[in-house]
Amino acid sequence: MAGIKVLGHAASTSTRKVLLALYEKNLDFELVHVDILAGEHKKEPFLSRNPFGKVPAFEDGDLKMFESRAITQYIAHRYADQGTNLLPADPKNFVAYATMTNGMEVEAHQFDPPASKLAWEQVFKLMYGLTTDEAVVAEEEAKLAKVLDIYEGRLSAFKYCAGDTFTLTDLHHIPVIQYLLQTPSKKLFSERPRINEWVADITSRPASQKVLQ
Repeated sequence: MAGIKVLGHAASTSTRKVLLALYEKNLDFELVHVDILAGEHKKEPFLSRNPFGKVPAFEDGDLKMFESRAITQYIAHRYADQGTNLLPADPKNFVAYATMTNGMEVEAHQFDPPASKLAWEQVFKLMYGLTTDEAVVAEEEAKLAKVLDIYEGRLSAFKYCAGDTFTLTDLHHIPVIQYLLQTPSKKLFSERPRINEWVADITSRPASQKVLQ
């Protein structure tokens, strides 16, 4: 059986979600570079792996899939007995599992949209030689601040987003946070004490440091 392959770009936050899960699980894999600046993700042969033209695509033997959050869930379940447990400690605790999946939905639909727009404006635009739109930054910072106020309350009661153990819910936040910590928007994290502690925790994990390398 062929090994694990990730077809993506190391700078992509979606690709990094998958890499984080693989590093947490101590799994061997091959990262196949897709040149998104040259538009390779919008052409064949990549479109045969993801018809929506977005990185990453993923292979594990005969399995081929895309969508980073779906891939990380596959990795967490398929390799549950290896490396870091990325699921609730008790697999039969359905309340804990529901809490984790609820947190993943919040990350995907509430946190990520403004956070990703901030990363685009302040990091990725510069890679393309474009200019940051400060009005958009201000607007998206206001949106993200409201989300983080809710997170601050949640994290005052628990160590991590889904309880007292690190799970996929936390992992999914890491890539875009790593970028925002390089921008003035990092104040949104540092000015909230519990979020500041949580961010320091999840971004200092060995897997997080490997992704940055």
